[in-house]
Amino acid sequence: MTIFAFMKKMNIKNKYVFSLVIISIMVAFLIHFPELVSLFDVTGQNALFPDMSVLDVANEVFFTFVSLLLLFAMNTYVFGFNRQKARISWQKVLLSFVMTWCVNNLLGKGFVFLHHQFDIPAIDALVHHYLHPLRDFIMSCVVTGSCYMIYLIRQSQQVQVENQQLRAENLLNQYEALKSQLNPHMLFNSLNTLRSLIRETPGKAQEYLQELSRVLRYTLQENECRSVTLREEMDFVNAYIFLLKMRYEDNLVFDIDLGKEHESKQLPPMSVQLLIENAVKHNEISNRHSLTISVRSGHDSLTVSNPIQPKLTHSGGTGIGLVNLSKRYNLLYKKDISIKEDASIFSVTIPLV
Repeated sequence: MTIFAFMKKMNIKNKYVFSLVIISIMVAFLIHFPELVSLFDVTGQNALFPDMSVLDVANEVFFTFVSLLLLFAMNTYVFGFNRQKARISWQKVLLSFVMTWCVNNLLGKGFVFLHHQFDIPAIDALVHHYLHPLRDFIMSCVVTGSCYMIYLIRQSQQVQVENQQLRAENLLNQYEALKSQLNPHMLFNSLNTLRSLIRETPGKAQEYLQELSRVLRYTLQENECRSVTLREEMDFVNAYIFLLKMRYEDNLVFDIDLGKEHESKQLPPMSVQLLIENAVKHNEISNRHSLTISVRSGHDSLTVSNPIQPKLTHSGGTGIGLVNLSKRYNLLYKKDISIKEDASIFSVTIPLV
């Protein structure tokens, strides 16, 4: 953990503790508001709380404050309201309330026992004792409600942080996609192929130009889509495959088997294209060694695999494509991609959501 991350974590914890202390102080005084008002009764007719002193009230307020801190600490430790990865259901909230109420009642009885046994200053008025059950209920509601509200606020802040991270990752992905798809070498090859087709087979040239425009349109479209359906992705991939086939001809083979039931599933845009590009970039494709790329869907997943045929010269890839894809999956769906490599086969499996 870096120093910055540690300081950030400590700052979050300090804010949480500070919030609980402030809430405890405010509730401790509000709970004993009738007694505090009675202390300043100028008429001298304090019928509700006779023979009550300032020390009695101060001790009651202090004990309530300490009790609230203990109740907050118990809920934090048992249910983890302050943990970022905690998932608080309504069952846990109900259990927290019941436990808080029971413990609060025991603390109150403990204070009464200390008052009688060790003569600790406290209010002995009858109405004060009748108010104890109501105050226990109010304190339990405040503790459980405050913990849950702080948890919801933390969750909302976490979502905002993840959205910011996702925007940054999307920008980085767009940059990498443009760099890999629209680099001068790729455009040079595409235009060279198009020029040859115009000269030799004008009919194919028109089809090639149409597919090239689909690839460019999908890559450059100005939208903020974080997810696309598998059907939309494969429409783009088929156009991209057409361009590759025109370049490598029969030396590049695709084995695609996708179930109809998976067409509506979601995935990040250009995911399948990135995996196909990765296979083409890092493997030899020639008359001597043709390359077969397999694209298959399974149970809520899609796998792109190819035999390992290292190029004689280093491909010069940055290796950042799969890392970015993994980060996008983690931020979008809280899922991971699976990368497997043995002596002969390289495969990447991505979830379909």
